[in-house]
Amino acid sequence: MTDSSSSLHPNLDGAVWRKARRSQGSTGNCVEVARAADIVAVRDSKDPHGPVLILSLAAACRTAVAIKRGDHDL
Repeated sequence: MTDSSSSLHPNLDGAVWRKARRSQGSTGNCVEVARAADIVAVRDSKDPHGPVLILSLAAACRTAVAIKRGDHDL
């Protein structure tokens, strides 16, 4: 049996955060991403202690492909 609370709230204490390549550094519109095990975490660089979006690796890949394809109005 797995602990569902750990999958909902993975430990990101040792995560290495990096600014996303497409972030607009001069305007403050930046996101940071971190990879931990089989997840990708995304947060607002202006609020590093705020909410974090957690995606499975597969979902993160699908999301990146959809964004690059223009499926989302960003």
